[in-house]
Amino acid sequence: MDTHLTANKRAGNSLFSGLQPANAWLAILGFAVISGVCAWAGLGKVLNFAFPGGAFLVGLILYFRYPILYMGFCWWIWFLTPLVRRYADFRSGFTEPSPILLAPYFVTLISLITVLRSLPSAKRRGSWPFLLSLVGVLYGFLVGVIKTSPVSASIRSLEWFAPIILGHHLFINWRDYPEQRQNIQTVFLWCVLITGSYGVYQYLVAPEWDTSWLINTELGSAGKPEPQGLRVWSTMHGPGVFASVMMAGLLLLLTNVKTLGLPAMAVGYLSFLLSLVRSLWLGWLVGLLNLVVFLKPKFQVRLVVIVAVAALCVVPLTLVEPFSEVISGRLDSLSNLEGDTSSADRQATYQALLGPALTNVIGDGIKSGEIYDSAVLETLISLGWIGTTFYVSGLLLLLLRLVGSAQIGGDSFASTARAITIAMFSQVLFGSSMLGLPGMILWGFMGIGLAAQKFHGRPTSST
Repeated sequence: MDTHLTANKRAGNSLFSGLQPANAWLAILGFAVISGVCAWAGLGKVLNFAFPGGAFLVGLILYFRYPILYMGFCWWIWFLTPLVRRYADFRSGFTEPSPILLAPYFVTLISLITVLRSLPSAKRRGSWPFLLSLVGVLYGFLVGVIKTSPVSASIRSLEWFAPIILGHHLFINWRDYPEQRQNIQTVFLWCVLITGSYGVYQYLVAPEWDTSWLINTELGSAGKPEPQGLRVWSTMHGPGVFASVMMAGLLLLLTNVKTLGLPAMAVGYLSFLLSLVRSLWLGWLVGLLNLVVFLKPKFQVRLVVIVAVAALCVVPLTLVEPFSEVISGRLDSLSNLEGDTSSADRQATYQALLGPALTNVIGDGIKSGEIYDSAVLETLISLGWIGTTFYVSGLLLLLLRLVGSAQIGGDSFASTARAITIAMFSQVLFGSSMLGLPGMILWGFMGIGLAAQKFHGRPTSST
């Protein structure tokens, strides 16, 4: 987006830095107020179409005029849309599938404009590995259209396309890296504070709109629809999705301590633990170890101090009821996987599907209704070896470029972005970590990490 005025970029550098520029905030607040009134008034049927349409319109305005603010809006739409859907359904009646949930994809896919604009210069800019992965997804989409239907393939393909497009957008706009860095730090600080607080509230109270949704979807893995019986998913649409976002946000707070950092970490870690997603607890540890290894010594000392302070804030909360029993029980299960139901189910899934997946050359295509508790299985089955070769080649080339970078050692945010990317990639055996909102975390932080590498490693006059 080289044609944007620097003043506009700086004016829109975060969602919470002040209500400037006025025109942008008028669009955002107007959209939020109208959506809130429709949901409260029981106009869920209207909101089913007004919310994704309005989000797309606001996203277009921000993309072309205030690109940094556009990215902040994009993240928040992903964080909050599932809660909007649940409350609207609670007031108006359950709708499945809900058109409201299309809003994050519509806003993110605006960045497809960036892909189209940069196609002629992809090789020169170094963005061609993103295009490789997009080709792999396009292949799976076409197979899905042939084997199922255009609607089924299109809806599910959104979860594959959107994360890659976001990561590509952040990378291509590497000149905006300082503003994007500030934006992401601010957005995720407030995300941890707000969604973490709501997560604790959700666990203690079990709001009716959440329990109603849980009953209607019959999502047994999210716990019981009663206070202190839920596995926290906060404003998002599942414990694993919420834990992915919280893991990223908590790792960012370790290298970006602000005034609100300690309360944010307190509610963030508590709700993260109450999600009961053990694989992402371990993913956080992978990210932390990556930071310890790659940060410069002065940042390592600071990191140890922050971790110690965070532990002093969080550990006492986890030792009192109603939190201690459920958290300690889940922690104990880490040392007794033989008796763990979810671990046994995952092993059974691999035993049943890994063989057919490894021999699936063409693939079954991307289609709705097919969800596997493993990114490895989902990729092989949906894309086949043909699509997987393109998709994984692009992903690994970018990941190796990020991990091998020597340009970001002095930038603690860039080091954290790399740690988050590696932590999310470590989840490929345990869930669909490359799709939807978890995929946004993986591809988004990989994109901003590569942007940091390019920003630090090249003169500002280069293209």
